[in-house]
Amino acid sequence: MRWDHLGDTPGGATAPADIALFGTDAVTTRTFDTPEFRGITFHEVRARSILNRVPGASRMPFEWTVNPYRGCTHACVYCFARKSHGYLDLDTGLGFDSQIVVKVNAPELLARQLASARWQGAHIAMGTNVDCYQRAEGRYGLMPGILAALRDRANPFSILTKGTLILRDLELLEQAARVTEVGISVSVGFTDRELWRTVEPGTPSPQSRLDVVRALGARGIDCGVLMAPVVPFLGDRPEQLRETVRAIAEAGASSVTPLVLHLRPGAREWFTRWLREHHPGLVGRYERMYASGAYAPTWYQRRITRQVHELAAEFGIGPAHRGASRRIPLPEGPAGAAAPEQLTFR
Repeated sequence: MRWDHLGDTPGGATAPADIALFGTDAVTTRTFDTPEFRGITFHEVRARSILNRVPGASRMPFEWTVNPYRGCTHACVYCFARKSHGYLDLDTGLGFDSQIVVKVNAPELLARQLASARWQGAHIAMGTNVDCYQRAEGRYGLMPGILAALRDRANPFSILTKGTLILRDLELLEQAARVTEVGISVSVGFTDRELWRTVEPGTPSPQSRLDVVRALGARGIDCGVLMAPVVPFLGDRPEQLRETVRAIAEAGASSVTPLVLHLRPGAREWFTRWLREHHPGLVGRYERMYASGAYAPTWYQRRITRQVHELAAEFGIGPAHRGASRRIPLPEGPAGAAAPEQLTFR
């Protein structure tokens, strides 16, 4: 695997290309013969930096991210982070789902970097690339130390996740919320179980994720829902959108933000392969819809956004009230349509 060119200095400025975040001599490869991790290989590394600065040209509304993992056992066929696996000469398809890089020293490294005189306490976003509460977190347990480091420095942060394991860290989240701004968002694009089982095979069920929203609310931690992705021709029928928004409202979400499926290089090829296997009759329709690039046409995105907003109003989901948890906002995509920006992943 290729680890160089991912250089970063402790302060966040780009380092020379020959200074890597970790070297091959710092990589330990493990497999575990348990049903939960069968077929998955973990590459344990000791990172040299954990704070990742988002490129200045990015449209993302935050400047810093923390990613304790690379690759994701959620195995979402549409995941836009797939291309980043290719930077290490790893396969962006099955390899992304089963070759997981684990930054085992992430908690202590973050604590040290937050304590640096150069760190100014900027907001840190987590879960913006791969999920920090994927199954691997159950074995490696990196997030409690990361949350403790953020709490101890009263550093604002946000988390976007599909993982129910976040409930393990409720006490830490409550402690952090008492001293700084904490934002939690859960991703639920649809409630259709058949679609879930094929397009997001490694994730907890949509209902389980909505139970996370409900549990967080019961502890006084507001949680928004990123309704993503809305999958064209498979999850966008009016009755499907209504059922999803209704379930989100019943879970007590503070807000709902729809996001139509986008297909960047890496994800596009893997999703198309999945589509040919499961829905071959839709291949042509997708080719036409995404003929101009990674995003669905603006008219389609706006239509979905309008429908979801109307349903949200009907079911009583409004904007987060004063003092509520901060959601991860979305940048503007082509022609004003909401669309996420691919992050540089370290």
